[in-house]
Amino acid sequence: MTAGVDGPLLLVGAGKMGAALLTGWLARGIDRRLLTIQDPGPPPESVELLAAHQLDAVAAAEPEGSLAAIILAVKPQIMDTVLPPLRRHAGPQTLLLSIAAGRTIESLARHFDDGQPVVRAMPNTPASIGRGITVACANEAVTERQRALCTSLLGAVGEVLWAEDEHLLDPVTAVSGSGPAYVFLMAECLAEAGLEAGLTPELASRLARATVSGAGELLDRSGLEPAELRENVTSPGGTTAAALEVLMARDGLQQLLTRAVEAATRRSRELSL
Repeated sequence: MTAGVDGPLLLVGAGKMGAALLTGWLARGIDRRLLTIQDPGPPPESVELLAAHQLDAVAAAEPEGSLAAIILAVKPQIMDTVLPPLRRHAGPQTLLLSIAAGRTIESLARHFDDGQPVVRAMPNTPASIGRGITVACANEAVTERQRALCTSLLGAVGEVLWAEDEHLLDPVTAVSGSGPAYVFLMAECLAEAGLEAGLTPELASRLARATVSGAGELLDRSGLEPAELRENVTSPGGTTAAALEVLMARDGLQQLLTRAVEAATRRSRELSL
């Protein structure tokens, strides 16, 4: 973890995603002396995490020295309250990294001096187990060294991709940011369908959970395209083929997901500030 981290870090927000990042950094051996955590009321699980690593969260941080990065992991609704006091801690070489949904680079940069390096990133909730995926977008002030720092910080919780067009973060949010909820809904629906078919609640739930998580792991490990894996499961004229005929019908799963992603993309654009 120390690779790419060449100065003090200020983590603002120790909620679920902030704690996920912190857990990843600590697991990779970051020097705890580089860390300052600002959060006036971290949740109990974050308090336990901090205590386990001899760290404290403060209501108003006063970090010493020039910061390499300020990582913003707070809700977008309170960002305009949180940012103004941070301005004095952000030098021209300080990277501002935000993981707040819907807050544009411009809306963040306006709280700081001209030329402030800003990265806007969209991680997703599997980051909490180190299996997230994040797409990041930088403004023109961000150097290659700061991109490397950002990749190192975000890479502690999963894969990191870069987009040059900030507008792509709206569909990114719709696909990967909101995507875990779609998968969880599929597990819910599969279990409910099992109940309707006569399974007990416990068995239906167990089968749906294991099937969705196991299929996801197979998709990740195999390296095969989803279509090829689907075809490998499907025997002509068999049970899977009968089910897929329903799911792949003209008004089937593809059309539903397309409309869902369109709706989420549209809402992301509406919420962008």
